[in-house]
Amino acid sequence: MAKLNRRQFIALGIGGAGIAVAGNWVRQKTIYSQPVPQSSANPAPVYQSSDGLLELDLEARERLVDLGNRQASLLTYNGQIPAPRLEARSGDKVRLHFTNNLEQPTNIHYHGLHIPLTGNADNVFLEIESGKKLTYEFQIPNNHPSGTFWYHPHLHGLVAEQLFGGLAGLFIVRGEDDEIPELKAAQEEFLVLQDFSINADGKRTNSAHMSLMMGREGELIAVNGRINPSIALIEGRGLRLRILNASPSRFYRLALEEHSFFQIATDGNSLSKPIEVDELLLTPGQRADVLVRGDKESGQYRLLNLPYDRGSMGMMGGGMMGGRGMMGRNNQDEPITLATVNYESAVESMALPSRLNSISALPKPQTVRRFELNHGMSPAVGMAFLINGEPYRHDIIHTQVKLNTIEDWELINTGVMDHPFHIHGNAFHIISRNGQPESLLALRDTVLVKRGETVRIRIPFRDFAGKTVYHCHVLDHEDLGMMGNLMIEA
Repeated sequence: MAKLNRRQFIALGIGGAGIAVAGNWVRQKTIYSQPVPQSSANPAPVYQSSDGLLELDLEARERLVDLGNRQASLLTYNGQIPAPRLEARSGDKVRLHFTNNLEQPTNIHYHGLHIPLTGNADNVFLEIESGKKLTYEFQIPNNHPSGTFWYHPHLHGLVAEQLFGGLAGLFIVRGEDDEIPELKAAQEEFLVLQDFSINADGKRTNSAHMSLMMGREGELIAVNGRINPSIALIEGRGLRLRILNASPSRFYRLALEEHSFFQIATDGNSLSKPIEVDELLLTPGQRADVLVRGDKESGQYRLLNLPYDRGSMGMMGGGMMGGRGMMGRNNQDEPITLATVNYESAVESMALPSRLNSISALPKPQTVRRFELNHGMSPAVGMAFLINGEPYRHDIIHTQVKLNTIEDWELINTGVMDHPFHIHGNAFHIISRNGQPESLLALRDTVLVKRGETVRIRIPFRDFAGKTVYHCHVLDHEDLGMMGNLMIEA
């Protein structure tokens, strides 16, 4: 695709000046890690580890926040949309004193972090009832990569609803990458992309059955809790954007008018060198770090979400169909303005790092498995999303692997919609798509498997034994059955 010219588009989507999230959370206890000041584009507080410990209170609660030109009743961590950004380093201990003041049970998943899968760490089988408390405690391994990770609820059956309500926050692991001179010199900005569906009274709207089948999408798209926020580029500095897709279903196909992105990391793991791209596709749960060189004349440049067709499940003539279909809205018609980058004066083009990280190919696998992604009818639940012809069951182990082994998984999408596939706790390499070798060597935790596509991934199961899950990260599809239990045996 050619680079987008800002004069080629009329103003689209939701405009207007960004409005800050209302109010700070009133803390009832001592906060052990103190928040640090943030830029106007990143209003949520940030908690950083100190002396090897990140410790704070975290509360889930529904409350009113400003969203665009109205107040909305959203689900929040510590009263913030997005949630507080947490920052630690490899080797640090993390201790979160969590209180659930939602009306539903919940828990927390630390997406992309390579930490224990059991106990009070990244354990998605914990169920914290309304009004109850739990202290999450774990240590980040000494060899953990630095990168962009995040946290969100993961109680099966409620995942999409609670994330759609607003419960999501960044978890940054700082390390050697942050000391690379070219990255250290760049202006660092964090973009958390979320969508919401709010009625005239500011209440969250219930999703209809077919929107759940599609994967719900909201009519409001917020960046850091704001509508079309402005990012002022500091004179003499390039820009480093760390972007998270925290929507339960929406795909973001991003482009910045008249600019290329130089991608330096995917799903929290740095690449070996910057890769120039004109657009960036982020499926739910994915992250990307990109550099913007800042070599244009002064002015305003829009960050756009371009149309993307992720498939549909229309009902025509009594049968299922793919393509655009009756229910195939999926952001297919016009670009939407997400944010605006402002150059008040000309900015000197930033230097790009010549090398980022050494990445080695993984050894050949000991085992190869096949996973077919589809949908169909289940006697127990009705319409369901399936893996290998079966909907999720909490009481069985679907896949059993050995610790410290390497496996190839073939992911085969025979359905009518695209499915991003996520494995908890263990990053992987993409080996091939439809038999063609993948050119980009990178560690990821989520991979898009387009309809009709076969993707082979290679997974090293390292360090942590225990029970966890793999699933589609269109989270309505996960809640409707496209998930499996994974047992990693020591």
